[in-house]
Amino acid sequence: MAIYHLSIKIISRGKGKSAVASAAYHSGEAIKNEYDGIIHDYTRKKGIVHTEILLPDTAPPSYADRSTLWNAVEKAERYKTAQLAREVEIALPVEHTLEQNASLVRRYVKENFTDTGMCADVCIHDKNDGNPHAHIMLTMRPIEKDGKWGQKSRTVNGQKIPTVDWNERAKAEDWRKAWAADCNAALHANGHSAAIDHRSYERQGIEQIPTVHLGPAAFQMEKRGIATERGNLNRNIEVTNQRLRQLKARIAKLTTWLKEETANAEPPSLAAVVSNILSQRAQAGKSVRYQAVANLKAASKMLNFLQENEIKDMAGLEEKVKSMYEKQFDIRDKLKPVERRLKALDEHIHQATMYMRHKAVYRQYQEQKRKKQEAFAEKHRAEISLFESADRYLKGVMNSRNTLPIRAWKAEHVKLAAERSKLNKDYVLLKDEVHEVEQIRRSVYVIMHEQTQRPQPTRT
Repeated sequence: MAIYHLSIKIISRGKGKSAVASAAYHSGEAIKNEYDGIIHDYTRKKGIVHTEILLPDTAPPSYADRSTLWNAVEKAERYKTAQLAREVEIALPVEHTLEQNASLVRRYVKENFTDTGMCADVCIHDKNDGNPHAHIMLTMRPIEKDGKWGQKSRTVNGQKIPTVDWNERAKAEDWRKAWAADCNAALHANGHSAAIDHRSYERQGIEQIPTVHLGPAAFQMEKRGIATERGNLNRNIEVTNQRLRQLKARIAKLTTWLKEETANAEPPSLAAVVSNILSQRAQAGKSVRYQAVANLKAASKMLNFLQENEIKDMAGLEEKVKSMYEKQFDIRDKLKPVERRLKALDEHIHQATMYMRHKAVYRQYQEQKRKKQEAFAEKHRAEISLFESADRYLKGVMNSRNTLPIRAWKAEHVKLAAERSKLNKDYVLLKDEVHEVEQIRRSVYVIMHEQTQRPQPTRT
């Protein structure tokens, strides 16, 4: 089923990245970086099913060659901390063929990027593992009418003013929204009912706790039947969502029934309900003895429930259902922020663990001489990638702190896990109450059914 995923990141020389290396990796080609003389060879990489370069009208035709384009980008940037390119990664609909997805991505890139002046390098990856996706590398400098690179910003009255709006925060939201719209239009045009939404569940008004993105490594492990931390978290969240949806539906059904029953002229009293069960099959033979015993047990349990809750009539039962509705919403409203925070803490702790685990390897990578660095990176690509990903993530959540608060995160996680456990127990108690009221509803139905089916005495 089609899913929504769109991530945006900057390829920066200051973080040890290279536009040429990224382009070679995504396309599965061997490209020499003329800036430092390193040849990036990824010709053995598998799963690359489509590549193409899309250019704006002002770009030189020679930029249709991947090596020429990205070496021109590297040459245009003089500083060691320069931002070289922007990368947009998007999940593609599994319902589509390769040709349909390529056409969809091409249209999206043209409308949102190349028509505004960016050069785009598109590479589609698909290993037939249910995760087709595209990497879109975009240039960050405008191209002037003469085909030369323009300035990213200009200084006006001592302030730097961007020459293009590509780096404005609002643009990211525009791109995310546009991808959802284009993808849904393509799915509909190709006869699929699936749809995606760039908004979070909260923004969509959906009373559901969002699951976490598994990532390629966890996805493959889960596919092989190996449970992962993120997979377990998603399973817990899904169970929670399913429980809340089912319980809400059951309470809603009870509410509807009560409205219908109280609208009757003479609904049966609850005393009549219990009495009916107690007397049902009182004269039953041995063939139904066990059923009679079960009826007696059920009646006794319902009677206790009615007495404990001081319910004497249908109006009292209606008040009980209303209180169950309120309790269900209370559990949901308390559980959602707890689940969200636990999800965030799980990710904090996971990323901190990856950071500490691969920190030494990354330090060795930085200490390598330039000529040996590429070979070292190829050998330890997974560790370096995990460290860099964790480093980027943690910088966004550290709030300028220098020390990782792992102990504090774990302590908060234990506290919230206990709170979630209590809320789950409250849910179980509420579920039992709902079951009791459902039993009463069924008994009322039986009485009403017997009354309507009971043969009327004939007059003589």
